[in-house]
Amino acid sequence: MPEATEQSTAEILKRVRQIEIRTRRMVTDSLTGAYHSSFKGQGMDFEEVREYVPGDDVRSIDWNVTAKMDHPFVKKFREERELTMMVVLDLSASGDFGSVEQSKRERAAEIASVLAFSATRNNDKVGLLIYTDQVEMFVPPKKGRQHVLRIIRECLFYQPRHQGTRTDLALKRMMRLLRRKAIICVISDFLDLWEHQLNKDKNARDLTLDQLALCNQRHDLICLQITDPREQILPNVGWIRLEDGESGEIVEIDTANAAVREAFRKNNEERLEILEKAFRRAGVDAVTISTQEAYIVALQKVFMRRGARL
Repeated sequence: MPEATEQSTAEILKRVRQIEIRTRRMVTDSLTGAYHSSFKGQGMDFEEVREYVPGDDVRSIDWNVTAKMDHPFVKKFREERELTMMVVLDLSASGDFGSVEQSKRERAAEIASVLAFSATRNNDKVGLLIYTDQVEMFVPPKKGRQHVLRIIRECLFYQPRHQGTRTDLALKRMMRLLRRKAIICVISDFLDLWEHQLNKDKNARDLTLDQLALCNQRHDLICLQITDPREQILPNVGWIRLEDGESGEIVEIDTANAAVREAFRKNNEERLEILEKAFRRAGVDAVTISTQEAYIVALQKVFMRRGARL
């Protein structure tokens, strides 16, 4: 038994190291500048007083020092850059689904790693909150490589105790835990919002939307929606059984029937449109990332879009 445990630990370390190598290279090559320009610091710190040179903003002249020295001096400030990023990761059962190389959970873990390394590369703190239909784990924000490796390990290997999804509870807890403004990146398939719509549970849907809007007012909120290609288009492979990972419900459908495949496609298209409207209504920056596609471009776009508004 001890040998198996050691082997498992070695495998975990190997996976974490692989993720570190791959994502650090992506951060270095692609995201550092976009991330830095997307989020403002908490204020400005006074750094020094220096002599005025042509071109300096006259509003920065220190009149007290200027009067004493008999020629103009200006105050120099630097941005208080240190920020806090919180990765809020949905590990409900629907994330285990995957029809390509990576499951939704594996893709979400890799994106979380990229975000964490982007934060630490800019000397920002990073923390983690894992949720299902309950908040299951909170890792307080810190700096440093070892801390980021712990976050990667939890994203990849944490075993959730519950199966459902309650994004509203995760956001509510996040706002209670954070005293200062932070960057909050929610990584989820957001199927709970869609379920509320299907069940016509207006109260539950509005509760989630209200939490999204409130969190966005207090913090810099970004929603990263993870999808899988088989959630969008069914292949023609005859009769198949589909199981809902969260409710356990099983249905059988005939994928050879073109009308069934078309209805499935339209249903997914409607789902994505409803979620897009929900994010717009809450005023939240959101991007959809498929497990089949490269995600760096999507992250760059959302960062650059935010940077352009600052």
